[in-house]
Amino acid sequence: MSKPKKKLSVSYIAIPSQIINSLSSSSLQSLLISPSRPPPPSPLPSLKKAAKPLRHKLSWKSPKLWFSALFLVALLGMLRIGLLPLSPYPCGTTPTASTRHHILDNQAIGRARTEPYYYKNYTLKEEPREKAEEERCFWEQPEGMGYRGCLVWSKDYSQRSERIVKERRKYVMVVVAGGINQQRNQIVDAVVIARILEAVLVVPVFQVNVIWGDDSEFSDIFDLDHFKRVLANDVRVISSLPSTHIRTRPVVVRPTSLHISADWIRSNYLRRLEKVGVLLLRGLDSRLSKDLPSDLQKLRCKVAFHALKFAPRILELGNKLAERMQSKGPYIALHLRMEKDVWVRTGCLPGLSPEYDELISRERKRHPELLTAKSNITYHERKLAGLCPLNALEVARLLKALGAPKNARIYWAGGQPLGGTEALSPLTEEFPHFYSKQDLALPGELQPFANKASFMASIDYIICERSDVFMPSHGGNMGHALQGQRAYAGHRKYITPNKRHMLPYFLNTSLPEPEFNRIMRELHQDSLGQPELRTGKVGRDVTKYPIPDCMCNSSSRSFSFQRHTRSLLYNLG
Repeated sequence: MSKPKKKLSVSYIAIPSQIINSLSSSSLQSLLISPSRPPPPSPLPSLKKAAKPLRHKLSWKSPKLWFSALFLVALLGMLRIGLLPLSPYPCGTTPTASTRHHILDNQAIGRARTEPYYYKNYTLKEEPREKAEEERCFWEQPEGMGYRGCLVWSKDYSQRSERIVKERRKYVMVVVAGGINQQRNQIVDAVVIARILEAVLVVPVFQVNVIWGDDSEFSDIFDLDHFKRVLANDVRVISSLPSTHIRTRPVVVRPTSLHISADWIRSNYLRRLEKVGVLLLRGLDSRLSKDLPSDLQKLRCKVAFHALKFAPRILELGNKLAERMQSKGPYIALHLRMEKDVWVRTGCLPGLSPEYDELISRERKRHPELLTAKSNITYHERKLAGLCPLNALEVARLLKALGAPKNARIYWAGGQPLGGTEALSPLTEEFPHFYSKQDLALPGELQPFANKASFMASIDYIICERSDVFMPSHGGNMGHALQGQRAYAGHRKYITPNKRHMLPYFLNTSLPEPEFNRIMRELHQDSLGQPELRTGKVGRDVTKYPIPDCMCNSSSRSFSFQRHTRSLLYNLG
């Protein structure tokens, strides 16, 4: 009876691409390829005898074995102390002993849990900077790792398309609500649902916004002809119901479940749609699952990044204002969420003064239904958990710490902040070249869009999308849309404030400014718009994280190894 073969034990190590790229092809081949069987015996007896001690030397006493072990230890050490950078962002910092063990001001954090924190308690300090290097790094774009849009459909999707675009019996109507960026999300989902039901999509109806009184229609904001043309091979889009169905009483549905799947939609709507012929959908916001089949994820990207193009007159003015910002060099765009209703809805306080804090607290007590955040935690706990918008002082300190030059041109988007110009003073004092669309527009240019919140938000979107650096002060539909748009355009720099981890350091007044700046750069080295997989976390929206569903490259595997390796090394400390 033959002895069972002994299983080979194989070990793997991840080597950063920077090291791999530095090796010649012959050296790389010698490292990666090992013989699958022993070499054939030498015909010369003397050489055959000499081979035995060679195998013996590969024991634990072998100098070669110890040398290899020392090499690996040295390699890991170099990675650990930052001599071999792994960040896909060229100017990223690597965690070091001096910045890994930070001393937090626990007394200040304790006070922050119970006491308010006001602008007047802090003054931005003037510190000497290494201006040329910091400025270069701040404007440096993240490494896109060669990712590009690649919407390649399956054979089954293409075959179904031939039948779907000829559909004449089933029609889906959709009413979309909210601000323009919330409406964008609902339009994307409406197209996907029409595709799932293999129905014709009637151009979505914009519900009149009760807050702003905006009665804009789809064709006022978006290029309708372009929308129809881009989706011609996916879903048939018409402007209104045909005469054969104009008197049909539609089936009205309002999805109440979250994360509804394609199968759920078919099983709940298809039979009724086939019977009546017209389905009217309301309340679509965030109802459709974020994890749909691959072809439907690609369709989401196609709608968001290709089909939804702004109407010509909005695009013309938005581009004109963006060019004025670009005329004197690169610029930063900020989306500031500092309006009165934002402070009320988030359960946060603006930090301007006790009077303004009291105003917001009274408003929240008067309208508790407006609170969209968790109501079982205090404002102070919410703030330290990173759930509040950044105020102007925090935005200014973060930008300064990340290396934004004092002469940087900044465009700010958003509604009128509570407190007016006083609320913006920390930003305007630190960065005097501070502009809004009203500052950039010539007399009369914005007049056609007066009292049209959707128009104004669309112009903000265009100017922010064309900026060299973008940063939102708080999460939201516009920030999410721009994150995906900038990623799809080649990963243009997008700073995501790491609020939960950075705010405790803002409270430590004894922390030297250079040390504070180093900590901020460390905390944000992986939050600058680098490629990030949607599949990294459950429930991510493909229009915010288009990799890997809608973008691809040839080096994504090595990129994953780099991020994974650095994560392991950092966690060792």
